[in-house]
Parts: sequence; C-alpha cells; structure tokens
Amino acid sequence: MRKSARFAASAAAGLLALSSLTACANDAASSTADSGGGDGKGEHVKIMVGGLDKVIYMPAMLTQRLGYFSAEGLNVELLSEPAGVQAETALVSGQVQGAVGFYDHTLDLQVKGKSVESVVQFSHAPGEVEVVSSKAAGKIGSPKDFKGKKLGVTGLGSSTDFLTKYLAVKNGVNVNEFSPVAVGAGPTFISALQKGSIDAGMTTDPTVATILDKKAGKVLLDMRTPEGSQAALGGPYPSSSLYMQTDWVNGHKETVQKLVNAFVKTLKWMSTHSASEIAAKMPADYSQGNKTLYAEAIKSTLPMFTKDGVMPANGPETVEKVLKAFNPNIKNAKVDLSKTFTTEFVEKATG
Repeated sequence: MRKSARFAASAAAGLLALSSLTACANDAASSTADSGGGDGKGEHVKIMVGGLDKVIYMPAMLTQRLGYFSAEGLNVELLSEPAGVQAETALVSGQVQGAVGFYDHTLDLQVKGKSVESVVQFSHAPGEVEVVSSKAAGKIGSPKDFKGKKLGVTGLGSSTDFLTKYLAVKNGVNVNEFSPVAVGAGPTFISALQKGSIDAGMTTDPTVATILDKKAGKVLLDMRTPEGSQAALGGPYPSSSLYMQTDWVNGHKETVQKLVNAFVKTLKWMSTHSASEIAAKMPADYSQGNKTLYAEAIKSTLPMFTKDGVMPANGPETVEKVLKAFNPNIKNAKVDLSKTFTTEFVEKATG
C-alpha cells in the first residue's frame, strides 16, 4: 500500500537535466537473451548497480549467485558504475530498467521532475563509514573539524556527498567551508587517503576493512548499524534499494513483483547465514585475495540490511531531514514522500 501523506523536502542539486526518457526505459526491457549477466533465459531486465563489489549493494550479485532471479523466470543483467549517482543517471536516461543505489535519489529526482520509487528496501542504515587518514587523525576528531579539509566522496551528487554535507552542517560547518573530492571507492579511495589528496572521506566495506588492515586510517563515524545511523543522523536511514521509474513500474508490475520476490528471498537468506557463508557465494575476486578480511567486511556491514525488504518506519522522514539541511536553495521544494517508495510488492513477497 502506498502512503498518502504529503511532506516537504529538499534535495541536493548535481544531476544533468534529462527529459523524454520514460519511453526509452519502457522500450529497453525485452524477452531477448541476456548479453552478459544471467543465464540467457527469461525476461531480460537490466539493473545498474552503484558498485557491484560494494558490500552495501551485495544483495544484487548475491541474488544472481543464489539463482533466485532465474527461479522467478527472469534474465537479469547486472551492470556496475562506481558511484550511485551514475546508476541514477543510467536509470533516468533509459539505459536500464532498475538501479541499485541509495533511496535518497528518489527524493532528489522528484524535485527535478522525475517520478522514481524504491520497490524493495535493502537497508535501514547507510552502511557508510567516515574514515580519517592516519596523517590527519590528530586534526579531525569529529565533523566539527571538517572546516578547511578535503573530504572524499564517491562522486559529486552521490549519497556519500549528501551525507557528508549533512554531517558538516549538523556540526556547524557550512558546505562552502570544506572541499568535497570525488575519489570513488576501493583502490582509488585508499590511494587518495594515503597520498593526502583527502584528509578524510566516506566509504563502505570492503574498502573500510582494507583501510584498517593497512593502518591507512581510522574510523571517525560508523553508520553500518541502525544504532550508528541513529547517533549520526537521528533516525533510521534507508539507503541501498532497488528503485525504478514509476511509469515503468506501473506498466510492468508482474516483472517488478518477480524482482522483489527474488530480492526478499535473498534478504531472508542473508539473515540466516553467516558472513563466511555469504562470502563463499560471492565472486572470488571480490575478496581481493583475502577471504578472511572480506568475510569480516561483510560481518561488519550485515546489521544494515533489512530481513524483509520493507521500508523502515520514519526512514523517509530522516532522509528528508538530511537532504533539507544542506541545500537551502530548494529547502521549500515540495516532495510527496508517499510517491518515493511503495510497499505493494514486498507485502506480496512476504505475505
């Protein structure tokens, strides 16, 4: 059921204007064989992920590896971009039918005139960690010290950018008093931290685990758990999700239901298996040669995931509050939170 209450919200600027795209997205789905993601059978659906090897987006590849897409009669092609904002762009440009990324993009896009909604919610916490370089550890003890610093984000306009700006503003630092630097994730993030290109930055596992293992930095804020989200953001923060253009959802409900069924099965499976068991199901190269460290990264991040794909209570309101805090230019823009997500499909999947 969709909620009907209307709320005010604001969102960050930063995406190229795109128009006349819904028709492209509708045409993109077909029953043809997959060109590189699935088993070559079933309805072909393309999903762009904001980093397939990121633990926060693990349900995408794990669902594929468990065979749940094919069990639903789907041939899902998973594609990858290094940042969530690029997955968002791929969705609204019609390159793909779905995007696995942060829920906050649905609010951002609604303000820009695009109707996009989360159809299954993977998480109730960001899964993000603010890491300070070993060199700057003595200078940054909290977000109050962000002033004048270079702060790494995956991409400008990304969810890490949104959250960094919120943490700064919440702690008395204006967004023009620090420098956000797009450094991606994984090796590029770690290199920037080690070389001093950034003083601190926001990233996820397995990058966090590698940084700590290399002693290249230390954790400043940990938002991998609901408790960490509450402490840093004041409430549950629904992040990783599958979101799609509303018109496409309404025109392909049977396909969307199959996708949600598969993802809910995966979330339930994750809740009953250990980090090591989960790691064993993932592609071998995701561990980067260190299976133990990769399993530890999964274990640290597992608390962020929901068990049923349902949007957490008051989650959209927390996201709205975060986005409103740092972008005064659109502070009074109206967003209907009830149109940024639907529980229609997860209710049927869990019923």
